[in-house]
Amino acid sequence: MVFLGLSSGIPFGVLAEPLTAWLFEGGVSKSGIGLFALVSLPYSLKFLWAPLIDHISLPFITPLFGRRRGWVLVTQVFLLISIIALGHSNPKDSLLVVAGFAVIVAFASASQDIVIDAYRVEILDRKHLAAGAATIVLGWRVGQVGGAAAGLIFADMLPWNLVFLGMGLLIFVGIISILLNPEPAAPSFPAPIILGKSIKPFIKSKKQLPPKILEAGIWFYSAFLCPFLEFISRPSWLPILFFIMFYKFGDAVLAVMKIPFFLEIGFSKTEIAGVAKVFGFNAIVAGGFLGGILLARLGILRGLFVCGLLMGVSNLIFILQAWTGSNLSMLALTIAVENITTGMGTAAFVAYLSSLCSTAYTATQYALLTSLMAFSRTVMASGAGWLADSMDWVSFFIFTTIGAIPGLMLLVYIMKTSPQSENIN
Repeated sequence: MVFLGLSSGIPFGVLAEPLTAWLFEGGVSKSGIGLFALVSLPYSLKFLWAPLIDHISLPFITPLFGRRRGWVLVTQVFLLISIIALGHSNPKDSLLVVAGFAVIVAFASASQDIVIDAYRVEILDRKHLAAGAATIVLGWRVGQVGGAAAGLIFADMLPWNLVFLGMGLLIFVGIISILLNPEPAAPSFPAPIILGKSIKPFIKSKKQLPPKILEAGIWFYSAFLCPFLEFISRPSWLPILFFIMFYKFGDAVLAVMKIPFFLEIGFSKTEIAGVAKVFGFNAIVAGGFLGGILLARLGILRGLFVCGLLMGVSNLIFILQAWTGSNLSMLALTIAVENITTGMGTAAFVAYLSSLCSTAYTATQYALLTSLMAFSRTVMASGAGWLADSMDWVSFFIFTTIGAIPGLMLLVYIMKTSPQSENIN
Protein backbone atom coordinates (compact mmCIF):
# COMPACT_ATOMS: atom_id res chain seq x y z
CA MET A 1 0.00 0.00 0.00
CA VAL A 2 2.88 2.39 0.76
CA PHE A 3 4.51 1.82 -2.64
CA LEU A 4 1.24 1.98 -4.56
CA GLY A 5 0.45 5.21 -2.75
CA LEU A 6 3.90 6.47 -3.71
CA SER A 7 3.20 5.71 -7.38
CA SER A 8 -0.13 7.52 -7.07
CA GLY A 9 1.37 10.61 -5.42
CA ILE A 10 4.36 11.17 -7.73
CA PRO A 11 2.40 12.43 -10.79
CA PHE A 12 0.41 14.79 -8.58
CA GLY A 13 3.71 16.21 -7.33
CA VAL A 14 4.97 16.50 -10.92
CA LEU A 15 1.93 18.56 -11.95
CA ALA A 16 2.21 20.85 -8.93
CA GLU A 17 5.43 22.59 -7.82
CA PRO A 18 7.91 21.37 -10.50
CA LEU A 19 5.53 22.19 -13.34
CA THR A 20 4.67 25.65 -12.00
CA ALA A 21 8.36 26.44 -11.34
CA TRP A 22 9.23 25.30 -14.88
CA LEU A 23 6.50 27.50 -16.35
CA PHE A 24 7.57 30.47 -14.22
CA GLU A 25 11.18 30.13 -15.40
CA GLY A 26 9.91 29.77 -18.96
CA GLY A 27 8.40 33.25 -18.78
CA VAL A 28 4.74 32.21 -18.45
CA SER A 29 2.62 34.86 -16.71
CA LYS A 30 0.93 34.22 -13.38
CA SER A 31 -2.42 34.24 -15.16
CA GLY A 32 -1.13 31.58 -17.55
CA ILE A 33 0.21 29.47 -14.67
CA GLY A 34 -3.17 29.74 -12.97
CA LEU A 35 -4.93 28.53 -16.10
CA PHE A 36 -2.60 25.53 -16.14
CA ALA A 37 -4.62 24.22 -13.19
CA LEU A 38 -7.06 23.11 -15.91
CA VAL A 39 -4.63 20.41 -17.07
CA SER A 40 -5.68 18.49 -13.95
CA LEU A 41 -9.27 18.35 -15.21
CA PRO A 42 -9.09 14.53 -15.66
CA TYR A 43 -9.02 14.20 -11.85
CA SER A 44 -12.42 15.92 -11.86
CA LEU A 45 -13.85 13.75 -14.64
CA LYS A 46 -12.50 10.31 -13.75
CA PHE A 47 -15.96 9.12 -12.67
CA LEU A 48 -16.87 9.08 -16.38
CA TRP A 49 -14.55 6.20 -17.22
CA ALA A 50 -14.33 4.54 -13.78
CA PRO A 51 -17.13 2.06 -14.72
CA LEU A 52 -15.15 1.03 -17.82
CA ILE A 53 -12.10 0.19 -15.73
CA ASP A 54 -14.40 -1.72 -13.37
CA HIS A 55 -15.89 -3.84 -16.16
CA ILE A 56 -13.60 -4.15 -19.19
CA SER A 57 -10.95 -6.85 -19.45
CA LEU A 58 -7.78 -6.09 -21.43
CA PRO A 59 -6.77 -8.57 -24.15
CA PHE A 60 -3.63 -10.56 -23.26
CA ILE A 61 -2.91 -8.38 -20.21
CA THR A 62 -5.91 -9.36 -18.04
CA PRO A 63 -5.37 -13.15 -18.53
CA LEU A 64 -1.69 -12.71 -17.71
CA PHE A 65 -1.84 -10.39 -14.69
CA GLY A 66 -5.52 -10.25 -13.66
CA ARG A 67 -8.03 -7.46 -14.14
CA ARG A 68 -6.89 -5.13 -11.36
CA ARG A 69 -3.14 -5.73 -11.68
CA GLY A 70 -3.36 -5.53 -15.46
CA TRP A 71 -5.07 -2.15 -15.37
CA VAL A 72 -2.61 -0.87 -12.77
CA LEU A 73 0.34 -1.85 -14.97
CA VAL A 74 -1.17 -0.29 -18.10
CA THR A 75 -1.82 3.03 -16.36
CA GLN A 76 1.66 3.03 -14.80
CA VAL A 77 3.46 2.39 -18.10
CA PHE A 78 1.35 5.07 -19.76
CA LEU A 79 2.20 7.40 -16.87
CA LEU A 80 5.93 6.70 -17.10
CA ILE A 81 6.02 7.51 -20.83
CA SER A 82 3.87 10.65 -20.55
CA ILE A 83 5.96 12.21 -17.71
CA ILE A 84 9.16 11.70 -19.70
CA ALA A 85 7.49 13.13 -22.82
CA LEU A 86 6.34 16.16 -20.81
CA GLY A 87 9.95 16.88 -19.87
CA HIS A 88 11.01 16.85 -23.52
CA SER A 89 8.56 19.64 -24.39
CA ASN A 90 9.41 23.28 -23.73
CA PRO A 91 7.13 26.11 -22.53
CA LYS A 92 9.29 28.64 -24.42
CA ASP A 93 8.72 26.84 -27.74
CA SER A 94 5.10 25.69 -27.46
CA LEU A 95 2.96 26.12 -24.39
CA LEU A 96 0.20 24.14 -26.06
CA VAL A 97 2.41 21.05 -26.38
CA VAL A 98 3.36 21.32 -22.71
CA ALA A 99 -0.31 21.60 -21.76
CA GLY A 100 -1.18 18.59 -23.94
CA PHE A 101 1.39 16.32 -22.31
CA ALA A 102 0.38 17.60 -18.85
CA VAL A 103 -3.24 16.62 -19.57
CA ILE A 104 -2.07 13.15 -20.65
CA VAL A 105 -0.12 12.79 -17.39
CA ALA A 106 -3.21 13.82 -15.42
CA PHE A 107 -5.43 11.36 -17.34
CA ALA A 108 -3.03 8.46 -16.74
CA SER A 109 -2.66 9.45 -13.08
CA ALA A 110 -6.43 9.72 -12.52
CA SER A 111 -6.92 6.31 -14.17
CA GLN A 112 -4.23 4.80 -11.95
CA ASP A 113 -5.98 6.25 -8.88
CA ILE A 114 -9.29 4.61 -9.89
CA VAL A 115 -7.84 1.12 -10.17
CA ILE A 116 -5.48 1.40 -7.15
CA ASP A 117 -8.43 2.43 -4.95
CA ALA A 118 -10.40 -0.58 -6.20
CA TYR A 119 -7.39 -2.89 -5.74
CA ARG A 120 -6.92 -1.67 -2.16
CA VAL A 121 -10.53 -2.33 -1.22
CA GLU A 122 -10.54 -5.82 -2.79
CA ILE A 123 -7.14 -7.11 -1.65
CA LEU A 124 -7.62 -6.26 2.05
CA ASP A 125 -9.85 -7.90 4.61
CA ARG A 126 -12.64 -5.63 5.80
CA LYS A 127 -11.01 -5.18 9.21
CA HIS A 128 -7.86 -3.88 7.47
CA LEU A 129 -9.54 -1.35 5.17
CA ALA A 130 -9.07 1.63 7.49
CA ALA A 131 -5.41 0.84 8.12
CA GLY A 132 -4.89 0.24 4.41
CA ALA A 133 -6.43 3.59 3.54
CA ALA A 134 -4.23 5.38 6.08
CA THR A 135 -1.13 3.59 4.78
CA ILE A 136 -1.78 4.37 1.13
CA VAL A 137 -2.39 8.04 1.99
CA LEU A 138 0.99 8.07 3.76
CA GLY A 139 2.61 6.62 0.62
CA TRP A 140 0.78 9.19 -1.51
CA ARG A 141 2.16 12.00 0.65
CA VAL A 142 5.69 10.63 0.36
CA GLY A 143 5.33 10.43 -3.43
CA GLN A 144 3.75 13.84 -3.80
CA VAL A 145 6.03 15.70 -1.41
CA GLY A 146 9.20 13.71 -2.13
CA GLY A 147 8.75 13.75 -5.90
CA ALA A 148 8.07 17.49 -5.95
CA ALA A 149 10.97 18.23 -3.58
CA ALA A 150 13.41 16.13 -5.61
CA GLY A 151 12.22 17.81 -8.80
CA LEU A 152 12.84 21.31 -7.41
CA ILE A 153 16.23 20.43 -5.91
CA PHE A 154 17.58 18.75 -9.06
CA ALA A 155 16.18 21.56 -11.24
CA ASP A 156 18.84 23.83 -9.71
CA MET A 157 21.53 21.43 -10.98
CA LEU A 158 20.14 19.70 -14.09
CA PRO A 159 18.08 20.63 -17.15
CA TRP A 160 14.33 20.14 -16.81
CA ASN A 161 14.16 17.23 -19.28
CA LEU A 162 16.45 15.15 -17.01
CA VAL A 163 14.44 16.21 -13.96
CA PHE A 164 11.21 14.93 -15.50
CA LEU A 165 13.00 11.78 -16.64
CA GLY A 166 14.00 11.07 -13.04
CA MET A 167 10.49 11.76 -11.73
CA GLY A 168 9.03 9.47 -14.39
CA LEU A 169 11.39 6.61 -13.51
CA LEU A 170 10.12 6.73 -9.92
CA ILE A 171 6.92 5.10 -11.22
CA PHE A 172 8.92 1.85 -11.37
CA VAL A 173 8.42 1.64 -7.58
CA GLY A 174 4.70 1.12 -8.21
CA ILE A 175 5.29 -1.22 -11.17
CA ILE A 176 7.55 -3.51 -9.13
CA SER A 177 5.12 -3.37 -6.20
CA ILE A 178 2.09 -4.49 -8.21
CA LEU A 179 4.11 -7.26 -9.91
CA LEU A 180 5.14 -8.65 -6.51
CA ASN A 181 1.61 -8.63 -5.11
CA PRO A 182 -1.32 -10.93 -5.93
CA GLU A 183 -4.54 -10.31 -7.82
CA PRO A 184 -7.57 -10.06 -5.50
CA ALA A 185 -9.19 -13.46 -5.06
CA ALA A 186 -12.74 -12.13 -5.25
CA PRO A 187 -14.27 -11.11 -8.60
CA SER A 188 -13.32 -7.53 -9.47
CA PHE A 189 -16.96 -6.52 -9.81
CA PRO A 190 -19.93 -8.65 -8.70
CA ALA A 191 -22.09 -9.80 -11.58
CA PRO A 192 -24.88 -9.24 -12.02
CA ILE A 193 -24.78 -5.81 -10.33
CA ILE A 194 -27.83 -4.79 -8.33
CA LEU A 195 -30.08 -3.32 -10.99
CA GLY A 196 -32.95 -2.12 -8.87
CA LYS A 197 -36.64 -2.46 -9.49
CA SER A 198 -36.75 0.27 -12.14
CA ILE A 199 -34.93 -1.79 -14.78
CA LYS A 200 -37.15 -4.87 -14.56
CA PRO A 201 -40.20 -3.40 -16.37
CA PHE A 202 -37.89 -2.11 -19.09
CA ILE A 203 -36.39 -5.56 -19.65
CA LYS A 204 -39.84 -7.14 -19.93
CA SER A 205 -41.08 -4.51 -22.38
CA LYS A 206 -38.01 -4.76 -24.66
CA LYS A 207 -37.74 -8.51 -25.08
CA GLN A 208 -38.17 -8.04 -28.83
CA LEU A 209 -34.79 -6.30 -29.03
CA PRO A 210 -31.77 -8.34 -30.16
CA PRO A 211 -30.19 -10.02 -27.14
CA LYS A 212 -26.83 -8.28 -27.65
CA ILE A 213 -28.42 -4.82 -27.67
CA LEU A 214 -30.56 -5.61 -24.64
CA GLU A 215 -27.51 -6.98 -22.82
CA ALA A 216 -25.51 -3.85 -23.67
CA GLY A 217 -28.33 -1.62 -22.42
CA ILE A 218 -28.56 -3.50 -19.14
CA TRP A 219 -24.78 -3.34 -18.74
CA PHE A 220 -24.74 0.42 -19.32
CA TYR A 221 -27.61 0.98 -16.89
CA SER A 222 -26.06 -1.11 -14.15
CA ALA A 223 -22.48 0.12 -14.59
CA PHE A 224 -23.01 3.82 -15.30
CA LEU A 225 -26.43 4.89 -14.07
CA CYS A 226 -27.16 2.86 -10.94
CA PRO A 227 -24.33 4.37 -8.84
CA PHE A 228 -25.53 7.91 -9.61
CA LEU A 229 -29.24 7.13 -9.26
CA GLU A 230 -28.60 5.58 -5.86
CA PHE A 231 -26.71 8.65 -4.69
CA ILE A 232 -29.26 11.24 -5.84
CA SER A 233 -32.04 9.30 -4.14
CA ARG A 234 -30.65 10.40 -0.77
CA PRO A 235 -31.88 13.43 1.20
CA SER A 236 -29.72 16.58 0.88
CA TRP A 237 -27.68 15.06 -1.95
CA LEU A 238 -27.40 18.38 -3.80
CA PRO A 239 -26.07 20.42 -0.84
CA ILE A 240 -23.62 17.57 -0.20
CA LEU A 241 -22.27 17.81 -3.75
CA PHE A 242 -21.84 21.58 -3.49
CA PHE A 243 -20.16 21.17 -0.11
CA ILE A 244 -17.66 18.71 -1.60
CA MET A 245 -16.79 21.24 -4.30
CA PHE A 246 -16.40 24.20 -1.94
CA TYR A 247 -14.90 22.66 1.21
CA LYS A 248 -11.26 23.11 0.07
CA PHE A 249 -11.85 25.93 -2.43
CA GLY A 250 -9.77 28.56 -0.62
CA ASP A 251 -7.00 26.04 -0.04
CA ALA A 252 -7.03 25.07 -3.75
CA VAL A 253 -6.73 28.69 -4.92
CA LEU A 254 -3.79 29.24 -2.57
CA ALA A 255 -2.05 26.03 -3.69
CA VAL A 256 -1.89 27.14 -7.34
CA MET A 257 0.01 30.33 -6.49
CA LYS A 258 2.25 29.19 -3.61
CA ILE A 259 5.36 28.48 -5.69
CA PRO A 260 5.13 31.65 -7.85
CA PHE A 261 4.70 33.61 -4.61
CA PHE A 262 7.76 32.03 -2.97
CA LEU A 263 9.88 32.52 -6.11
CA GLU A 264 8.74 36.12 -6.55
CA ILE A 265 9.70 37.17 -3.02
CA GLY A 266 13.21 35.77 -3.46
CA PHE A 267 13.45 32.09 -2.44
CA SER A 268 15.41 29.65 -4.63
CA LYS A 269 13.91 26.36 -5.76
CA THR A 270 16.27 24.45 -3.46
CA GLU A 271 15.20 26.55 -0.47
CA ILE A 272 11.54 25.94 -1.32
CA ALA A 273 12.19 22.20 -1.63
CA GLY A 274 14.20 22.01 1.58
CA VAL A 275 11.77 23.96 3.74
CA ALA A 276 8.40 23.90 2.02
CA LYS A 277 8.53 20.24 1.02
CA VAL A 278 10.95 18.21 3.17
CA PHE A 279 10.17 20.07 6.41
CA GLY A 280 6.53 20.44 5.45
CA PHE A 281 6.11 16.68 5.01
CA ASN A 282 6.45 16.06 8.76
CA ALA A 283 3.91 18.80 9.37
CA ILE A 284 1.33 17.36 6.99
CA VAL A 285 1.72 13.83 8.43
CA ALA A 286 1.30 15.28 11.92
CA GLY A 287 -1.79 17.08 10.68
CA GLY A 288 -3.22 13.80 9.46
CA PHE A 289 -2.79 12.23 12.90
CA LEU A 290 -4.29 15.29 14.59
CA GLY A 291 -7.23 15.15 12.19
CA GLY A 292 -7.82 11.50 13.07
CA ILE A 293 -7.77 12.27 16.80
CA LEU A 294 -10.15 15.18 16.28
CA LEU A 295 -12.59 13.00 14.33
CA ALA A 296 -12.50 10.36 17.04
CA ARG A 297 -13.39 12.96 19.65
CA LEU A 298 -15.92 15.10 17.75
CA GLY A 299 -17.30 12.87 15.00
CA ILE A 300 -16.88 13.32 11.26
CA LEU A 301 -19.08 16.36 10.61
CA ARG A 302 -18.05 18.40 13.64
CA GLY A 303 -14.42 17.46 12.96
CA LEU A 304 -14.87 18.57 9.35
CA PHE A 305 -16.09 21.97 10.53
CA VAL A 306 -13.17 22.54 12.91
CA CYS A 307 -10.61 21.40 10.32
CA GLY A 308 -12.20 23.55 7.60
CA LEU A 309 -12.14 26.59 9.87
CA LEU A 310 -8.48 26.03 10.70
CA MET A 311 -7.59 25.56 7.01
CA GLY A 312 -9.20 28.88 6.12
CA VAL A 313 -7.61 30.85 8.96
CA SER A 314 -4.16 29.33 8.30
CA ASN A 315 -4.03 31.09 4.92
CA LEU A 316 -3.59 34.38 6.77
CA ILE A 317 -0.07 33.40 7.83
CA PHE A 318 0.98 33.92 4.20
CA ILE A 319 0.35 37.63 4.81
CA LEU A 320 3.12 37.60 7.43
CA GLN A 321 5.34 35.83 4.91
CA ALA A 322 4.62 38.54 2.33
CA TRP A 323 5.55 41.25 4.85
CA THR A 324 8.68 39.38 6.02
CA GLY A 325 10.00 38.52 2.56
CA SER A 326 12.58 35.77 1.92
CA ASN A 327 13.09 34.80 5.55
CA LEU A 328 13.70 31.06 5.90
CA SER A 329 12.51 30.88 9.51
CA MET A 330 9.24 32.53 8.56
CA LEU A 331 8.93 30.18 5.58
CA ALA A 332 9.29 27.19 7.90
CA LEU A 333 6.55 28.53 10.16
CA THR A 334 4.27 29.36 7.23
CA ILE A 335 4.60 25.91 5.70
CA ALA A 336 4.25 24.15 9.06
CA VAL A 337 0.98 25.92 9.88
CA GLU A 338 -0.46 25.45 6.39
CA ASN A 339 0.55 21.78 6.10
CA ILE A 340 -0.70 20.80 9.55
CA THR A 341 -4.15 22.26 8.86
CA THR A 342 -4.19 20.79 5.33
CA GLY A 343 -3.33 17.36 6.75
CA MET A 344 -6.14 17.67 9.29
CA GLY A 345 -8.64 18.74 6.62
CA THR A 346 -7.62 15.97 4.24
CA ALA A 347 -7.99 13.25 6.88
CA ALA A 348 -11.45 14.51 7.81
CA PHE A 349 -12.53 14.93 4.19
CA VAL A 350 -11.44 11.42 3.10
CA ALA A 351 -13.29 9.92 6.06
CA TYR A 352 -16.42 11.86 5.12
CA LEU A 353 -16.28 10.84 1.43
CA SER A 354 -15.80 7.20 2.42
CA SER A 355 -18.86 7.38 4.67
CA LEU A 356 -20.99 8.54 1.73
CA CYS A 357 -20.24 5.54 -0.52
CA SER A 358 -22.71 2.68 -0.89
CA THR A 359 -21.01 -0.71 -0.59
CA ALA A 360 -22.68 -1.78 -3.85
CA TYR A 361 -21.01 0.98 -5.88
CA THR A 362 -17.92 1.95 -3.89
CA ALA A 363 -15.46 2.35 -6.78
CA THR A 364 -17.67 4.46 -9.04
CA GLN A 365 -19.19 6.59 -6.27
CA TYR A 366 -15.80 7.23 -4.69
CA ALA A 367 -14.49 8.27 -8.11
CA LEU A 368 -17.47 10.61 -8.48
CA LEU A 369 -16.98 12.23 -5.08
CA THR A 370 -13.21 12.62 -5.43
CA SER A 371 -13.79 14.06 -8.92
CA LEU A 372 -15.96 16.77 -7.41
CA MET A 373 -13.27 17.39 -4.81
CA ALA A 374 -10.72 17.77 -7.63
CA PHE A 375 -13.07 20.17 -9.42
CA SER A 376 -12.30 22.89 -6.88
CA ARG A 377 -8.56 22.63 -7.49
CA THR A 378 -8.87 22.60 -11.29
CA VAL A 379 -11.72 24.54 -12.89
CA MET A 380 -12.65 26.61 -9.83
CA ALA A 381 -9.02 27.39 -8.99
CA SER A 382 -7.96 28.14 -12.58
CA GLY A 383 -8.58 31.86 -12.04
CA ALA A 384 -6.04 32.00 -9.20
CA GLY A 385 -3.36 33.47 -11.46
CA TRP A 386 -5.70 36.17 -12.74
CA LEU A 387 -6.55 37.08 -9.14
CA ALA A 388 -2.86 37.22 -8.21
CA ASP A 389 -2.19 39.49 -11.20
CA SER A 390 -5.15 41.72 -10.31
CA MET A 391 -4.29 42.35 -6.66
CA ASP A 392 -1.35 42.41 -4.29
CA TRP A 393 -0.35 39.27 -2.39
CA VAL A 394 -1.90 40.40 0.90
CA SER A 395 -5.32 40.91 -0.72
CA PHE A 396 -4.94 37.58 -2.51
CA PHE A 397 -4.38 35.68 0.74
CA ILE A 398 -7.32 37.45 2.38
CA PHE A 399 -9.46 36.27 -0.57
CA THR A 400 -8.34 32.64 -0.10
CA THR A 401 -9.39 32.87 3.56
CA ILE A 402 -12.82 34.20 2.61
CA GLY A 403 -13.04 31.36 0.06
CA ALA A 404 -13.38 28.87 2.94
CA ILE A 405 -16.68 30.40 4.13
CA PRO A 406 -19.13 28.94 1.53
CA GLY A 407 -18.03 25.37 2.27
CA LEU A 408 -18.40 25.87 6.02
CA MET A 409 -21.87 27.38 5.58
CA LEU A 410 -22.96 24.40 3.47
CA LEU A 411 -21.58 22.02 6.11
CA VAL A 412 -23.63 23.73 8.83
CA TYR A 413 -26.73 23.36 6.63
CA ILE A 414 -26.02 19.65 6.10
CA MET A 415 -25.51 19.09 9.81
CA LYS A 416 -28.88 20.68 10.58
CA THR A 417 -31.01 19.20 7.77
CA SER A 418 -29.63 15.82 6.75
CA PRO A 419 -31.09 12.82 8.64
CA GLN A 420 -27.93 10.86 7.82
CA SER A 421 -25.75 13.37 9.63
CA GLU A 422 -26.89 12.02 12.98
CA ASN A 423 -25.03 8.79 12.23
CA ILE A 424 -21.71 10.45 11.46
CA ASN A 425 -21.62 13.37 13.88
